[in-house]
Amino acid sequence: MDSVADTVSRVAQDLLDKIERREALVAIIGLGYVGLPLAISFAMQGVRVVGFDVDQKKVNHLNASRTYIKTIPEEMVAKAVQTGRLSASSDISVVTAADAIVICVPTPLNKNREPDLSYVSGTAEMLVPYLRKGQMVSLESTTYPGTTDEVMRPILAKSGLEIGTDIFLVYSPEREDPGNQSFSTSTTPKVVGGENGDALTVGCALYAQVVEKVVPVANLATAEAVKLTENIFRAVNIALVNELKVTYERMGIDVWDVIEAAKTKPFGYMPFYPGPGLGGHCIPIDPFYLTWKAREYGIATRFIELAGEINNAMPDYVIRRLKDALDERSGRGLNGARILLVGMAYKKNVDDTRESPSLHILEALVDRGARVDYLDPFVKVVPPTRRRPELAGRETIAEADIEKGNYDAALICTDHDAIDYQHLVSSSKLVVDTRNATKNVTTNTDRIVKA
Repeated sequence: MDSVADTVSRVAQDLLDKIERREALVAIIGLGYVGLPLAISFAMQGVRVVGFDVDQKKVNHLNASRTYIKTIPEEMVAKAVQTGRLSASSDISVVTAADAIVICVPTPLNKNREPDLSYVSGTAEMLVPYLRKGQMVSLESTTYPGTTDEVMRPILAKSGLEIGTDIFLVYSPEREDPGNQSFSTSTTPKVVGGENGDALTVGCALYAQVVEKVVPVANLATAEAVKLTENIFRAVNIALVNELKVTYERMGIDVWDVIEAAKTKPFGYMPFYPGPGLGGHCIPIDPFYLTWKAREYGIATRFIELAGEINNAMPDYVIRRLKDALDERSGRGLNGARILLVGMAYKKNVDDTRESPSLHILEALVDRGARVDYLDPFVKVVPPTRRRPELAGRETIAEADIEKGNYDAALICTDHDAIDYQHLVSSSKLVVDTRNATKNVTTNTDRIVKA
């Protein structure tokens, strides 16, 4: 860990001593894709953790040593719980006993694509009656610069405690990547910003117990900006290759061949890959947090907004390619066509459907009269979503049943490794591939159309 403040107040020192002796109790608010792996990581490092979630099912699963996220093995959950260092509750009063409170709640966009901080502000309001002197409160939810200071601080101050003296306010952006086999919570460097030196010192000390490298930054707003910058970088570069995909397709050039050759350059180039649209909780949402905040300063973030337009247009582009391929191959359109949508998760080898472009594509195909089934070994049933609740409850078909469906086309939206793409192509009249999942298919390749 890089150096932080040399001296701290007595209140901060007492908290530091608890942290260093591993006697501090950590409360994690929100036990989803961010909160659960963090809670397990703390517990496995000998730190006591209590998790809070309004979803009683999650609480019950966790206390029974069961996982509810496929990328987090049940053995890992069971080991953390059975040590006695991890438990869960739906009673927010458990935070009173905590020395550090870490908030991992959603920060979605509203219907006007503006930041929805209701989960953050609502959590802060819930905490107020239970706060006590000597606690650290850390926000991990992705948000615009200024949120921790402008939204969190005034709410927590209602407790009557002095923020910065009695309570230490920290922002440390989550960097979870579900399904990533190369990096875990503990091996991914952790950026930490504090409202003052005391807050930064205790924040870095806490996170140093669970991650290999802590990266302190100047203040809260800088830490908030770091997370946005990381995801905007990805969103802009994905938009670029999506635009190149459309351009090269018109020229008869395979963008995937271009990228494979370009990435052999050992400097000055980093490969990004096109797809059917953006998914997950971060990349489709986070850039718009900055564009919204920038307007307060009279700045138009045109580059970011253009990238958003390009990425948001990809699902409809894919549908047009599917329609054109059906017209060309069979002389029929989408109305009445039997379509197999392959992949409901937003990325390969996970069960996460948050903001998945497959949901948009499924809904749009149904609206156009297509009869759509889906195949996803990770998503057995479509879960309820805020934007498309009517899709909830749809169930995957089995891969063995592809032939029975007599589908007019299969549309690959997610390139799960578990799917046999040779079998998919051999069993289909037409395959529209948005992920280059069929790159190793050797027979019936004339049935494949890239999109």
